[in-house]
Amino acid sequence: MEAANEPTLQDSISDRLGYVLRRASGVMMGALGVALAEIGLRPVEATILILVGANTGCTQSEISRLLGIKRANMVPLMAGLVNKRLIERYPVDGRSFALSLSLEGVAQRDAADAIMLAHERRFEALFSGQDIEALRVALARIAQLDTAAQE
Repeated sequence: MEAANEPTLQDSISDRLGYVLRRASGVMMGALGVALAEIGLRPVEATILILVGANTGCTQSEISRLLGIKRANMVPLMAGLVNKRLIERYPVDGRSFALSLSLEGVAQRDAADAIMLAHERRFEALFSGQDIEALRVALARIAQLDTAAQE
């Protein structure tokens, strides 16, 4: 409880786009993390399962590029999913491995996908259809700046 004699801070940053995006992302990702923890996954792991399931035979490098995850960070993520027996690797050539979901991985992917879709609907309900589409377009435009910088 705030004491009566404590000064109230002036919020001079709440109109800054980056600040608001970070706060909104924190709220969304925090809630998603709690929901996915119930099935033993983190958001990034669930995302990888969904992508591998949709792209059977893809490589770790392709998933890494799509998600913008550095190789050094992707290696332990993938190793964890392999150790949990959710993802299987098959040699493609001397250096690359094709990825696919194990039977348990398919079940975990399905459970994660259901949790993530319910999570998305919860936040989409805060907006009208037009507003949510405009928000997606605006956020995609910002995200494209990262892609352009990497080229």
